[in-house]
Amino acid sequence: MINYSYTILIPLIPFIVFLFTGLTGHRMKPVVSGIIGSAGLGIAAILSYYTAWQYFWHSHVAGSAYVPVKAFEVTWLRLNENLVINLGSLLDPISVMMLIVITTVSLMVHIYSIGYMKGERGYHRFFSFLSLFSFSMLGLVLATNIFQMYIFWELVGVSSFLLIGFYYEKPSAVAASKKAFIVTRFADLGFLIGILMLSFTTKTFDFISLTSPGGPAIASAGGATFLGFSVLVWSLIFIFMGGAGKSAMFPLHIWLPDAMEGPTPVSALIHAATMVVAGVYLVARLFPVFALGAPDALHVVAWVGGFSSLFAAVIACTQTDIKRVLAYSTMSQIGYMMLALGVSGYGGHEGLGFMASNWHLFTHAFFKSLLFLGAGAVIHAVHSNDMRDMGGLRKYLPVTHITFLIACFAIAGVPGFSGFFSKDEILSAAFEHNRVLFFIEYAVAGITAFYMFRLYYNIFWAKETHYHHTPHEAPYIMTIPLMILAFGSVFAGYLPFSHLVTSDGLPFAAHINWSVAIPSIIIALAGIGVATFMYMKTNGLPDKIANAIPHFYKWAYHKFYFDEIYLFVTKKIIFRYISTPIAWFDRHIVDGTMNGIAGLTQLTSNSIKDFQSGRLQQYGFVFVSGAVALALIFIFLW
Repeated sequence: MINYSYTILIPLIPFIVFLFTGLTGHRMKPVVSGIIGSAGLGIAAILSYYTAWQYFWHSHVAGSAYVPVKAFEVTWLRLNENLVINLGSLLDPISVMMLIVITTVSLMVHIYSIGYMKGERGYHRFFSFLSLFSFSMLGLVLATNIFQMYIFWELVGVSSFLLIGFYYEKPSAVAASKKAFIVTRFADLGFLIGILMLSFTTKTFDFISLTSPGGPAIASAGGATFLGFSVLVWSLIFIFMGGAGKSAMFPLHIWLPDAMEGPTPVSALIHAATMVVAGVYLVARLFPVFALGAPDALHVVAWVGGFSSLFAAVIACTQTDIKRVLAYSTMSQIGYMMLALGVSGYGGHEGLGFMASNWHLFTHAFFKSLLFLGAGAVIHAVHSNDMRDMGGLRKYLPVTHITFLIACFAIAGVPGFSGFFSKDEILSAAFEHNRVLFFIEYAVAGITAFYMFRLYYNIFWAKETHYHHTPHEAPYIMTIPLMILAFGSVFAGYLPFSHLVTSDGLPFAAHINWSVAIPSIIIALAGIGVATFMYMKTNGLPDKIANAIPHFYKWAYHKFYFDEIYLFVTKKIIFRYISTPIAWFDRHIVDGTMNGIAGLTQLTSNSIKDFQSGRLQQYGFVFVSGAVALALIFIFLW
């Protein structure tokens, strides 16, 4: 039996770096904080790759199931004999896979940020927050129980708040950080309610016990119902609410585009590759409970994911801020992953959707972080986020151009690139289980190819705008991570993923379903072709199409006015008709009652305080008067 206890160092090292750079970073040269942060993540990445090698290849017997391993665990709180909250690290296929994703992307972002953040105020603070986020996310994926996951889940939220609001002198950044924090808090309330319901029903927080096919969670599938659903179904729907908030699924998606106010490396790390997939990881972690005990909850997951992917893809076609295009692209791709989990069964080829979802999570981490870091290199060159201020940059930024194109091919699902393999498996799973969602995702595949190459052509091919200075390629400290991520964007799809990450731990053979793949390839190429025709050379066609459907285009450009709807509901309904009466009741009834009691007490005190004046004559008079009164009462009553 291999000793995996060293894995506690994987999250612990970023935490130590966070404390060290946060407390002492202002005393050293700024670049030293970046070097220390990158070195810490480098060590964590090496340990993660070593763990993956040991778990998947060195210790595993071919053809057998991967067994979960508790590498480290200590008791933190003991509530009763059954409900015990432990802290530790759980290794199984999905957690080991996530270790690779988090440490690889985080390391690339750390290295890239050394160059991107050069000269920024709060340089050491930025790297301290990056390390805190890495620690939080690693603690989340290694959690041995659902309550430990919730603790680190909230730490991820705090890290996101700090990084989105890094430019705290910008009102828009402050507003965006508060928006992300508040929206996800509502979602996390549902997560907490779900945890309490699940633990009350099953008498355990432990993941291994919960997800065992014969465990207490699945055994509690029947029993009492409410509105036709069992307690288990309701608890999982509430838990999914937390995942939907963190992963920016409709209708809890409004925070993600505004989160682009943070530095671009933050967008790559948190809002493309790691934080937003926490919701997918949550559903995947509890997948046996969903699939075997609460398939109705999986239907909710599938339809929310399917609608979110289409909704976000349509909006992405109209945005001009390159980071917001990528933000809505992230929402759409996460929707793909959620849908795949929702249409998956359990065990063997029935679990194709589970495998495909995690595979797409893995490949998406590479090409989406590459897209964001490439966008950062473009912004670094032209000092603008708006694609209308760009054009013709392929001759000025050759490395960024080629790597960005590779990422576009990957996300569009072009054969040979990583996104093709994982997306094809998602479409195959949807084809087998839900034809409506399958055709929705076919449409999304074409729209994705269109808006990504709309973005690509507007940046690198469209008519060159008048630049105030000649754009130049980013330094090597920024382009080397782009090249490494480009390598992953191509070759991550060639991993035998169905032999590594499956719903029941047993490997199975997965093959490309060409009857599904060939039409999806044609749809993707059609999307690329339309984008090429419309945007490769500047012309009036995009404006003509927008003018032909003015109302729909306007609604999509304004994100279907969901921000305005939330503001209306918040300010005009909740604040006016709920918060204002509560505030009046608090001021006039609660505070008034307390003030009245205090005033009465003071009045009574003023009335009787003369009884303790300190004058002996007064005390003697009162004493004698009392004695005479008692004597008279005694005489007359006797």
